[in-house]
Amino acid sequence: MLASKAFVVDACRHVVRDERKVVSLAKRPVLFVLARALGEAWPGDVSRDTLVARAFRSKFVDESHRARLRVELARLRTVLRTLADVSATKRGFALAPRRAREVVVLARPVEEKHASVLAFLADGESWSSSALALALGTSQRTVQRALDSLAQQARCSRSGAVELVVG
Repeated sequence: MLASKAFVVDACRHVVRDERKVVSLAKRPVLFVLARALGEAWPGDVSRDTLVARAFRSKFVDESHRARLRVELARLRTVLRTLADVSATKRGFALAPRRAREVVVLARPVEEKHASVLAFLADGESWSSSALALALGTSQRTVQRALDSLAQQARCSRSGAVELVVG
């Protein structure tokens, strides 16, 4: 997919690319969220309210959010100017790649909180929190907090010193 001629919004690497150029948005999370929303809706458009809700995580939209959205979309246009156009529509905004004929959004298979812990537990094997921490490259306390949260959601259960997947 990365070698194709498609316009790719890569949610794993937080980049936007076509066959010639890669633009990193890893340090600009709001711009990436906007690019992803536009990519997912392509060839259609995304409403302003939806963009505000996704980019700013706000349930209520007011004029200050709309103003901020205009500023962030102007920044996105500047960053993507060689790859794509971001144009206003009657309902919201739409993405139009310059060279590519299709838009593809690459995303992780599971994009929920603690997905990496769940991935290790998915096969049903027992893991200690220290072994999970080592495998994930994080602290044992971070893993313990994740496991506590997952246990509260009935996604895993404790069995002595090891964690078992429930469902």
